[in-house]
Amino acid sequence: MPAEWAPQSAVMLTWPHGGTDWLDSLGDVERVFETIARAVLRFEHLLLSCEDASRLTTLTASLNQWADNGGYPGRVYSVNAPANDTWARDHGPIAIDAAGQTELLDFRFNAWGDKFAWDKDDALNRHLHEAGAFGSTQLTTVDLVLEGGSIESDGMGTILTTSECLLATTRNPGFDRAEIESKLKETLGAERVLWLNHGYLAGDDTDSHIDTLARFCAPDHICYVRCNDEGDEHYAALRAMEAELEQFRRADDTPYRLTALPWPDPCYGEEGERLPATYANFLIINGAVLFPVYDVPQDDEAVRIAGTLFPDREIVPIDCRPLIHQHGSLHCVTMQLPTGVVNP
Repeated sequence: MPAEWAPQSAVMLTWPHGGTDWLDSLGDVERVFETIARAVLRFEHLLLSCEDASRLTTLTASLNQWADNGGYPGRVYSVNAPANDTWARDHGPIAIDAAGQTELLDFRFNAWGDKFAWDKDDALNRHLHEAGAFGSTQLTTVDLVLEGGSIESDGMGTILTTSECLLATTRNPGFDRAEIESKLKETLGAERVLWLNHGYLAGDDTDSHIDTLARFCAPDHICYVRCNDEGDEHYAALRAMEAELEQFRRADDTPYRLTALPWPDPCYGEEGERLPATYANFLIINGAVLFPVYDVPQDDEAVRIAGTLFPDREIVPIDCRPLIHQHGSLHCVTMQLPTGVVNP
């Protein structure tokens, strides 16, 4: 499985529509999606799908015009396809390098353990493939529930994940850790699996997806969220996670370089619930990192640290406050596709 910083052809977005949980905030969330789409188009192609055909037509024309005017012509590929929701990271295909050829794996998706409706999302990759969105790239169905947000790859055979998510009985009942690890090695070419047994984010529906907690930013470097407030409900779990990261070793038995990301001030929903704001939910693309911010005092420091993590890439801050009201953020709504997959 390639690392996220490997060369890409496109980023996939599953556009929100009135039949999703975004209905009451559709205007606000579409503005975030448009900001993400335009940021992507500056650097690579955009694979866009939407259930609402008329909205898709308008949106495609608008984004194409914007891209053409900016000197990025022909970068929008759009497909009318049904979807329950917008979390492309988890229902999108997962790419692997199979003997020098890119292959897309279509794992099963059951909405994080049957928490929500998922039938349309689970079929979306097939719709896109049949529409020609992936060109001649092979799409292989895998009979295993696995979400893209639950795994991190260093591109060299190491997968980083969390036991709370991958061992949840609502995903693959009857599978123990050894069996899940064997599946990751079989399907993703993993040689090693690093399991975090601690880590927690209030408001998260995913059972501790790794992309909310800790991320590879180079084969020898992991960034992670750290909470320094002993009175915060996250303090104990994230300190325990930090201790685990400090014990991890690379394949050559050297420790990882570790960089802590700031802990944002709490964000709350209309009913007073804590929302899952995390700076770990960034997206690496060609030449840039799209970085979530939340209109809190820690945003500037987080963006500064991102610049030290990725000195050769432009850091593009994107206000993701509207996204966290549905319990996800920037990385959660995107899925990168390797070079050669999408060619509008």
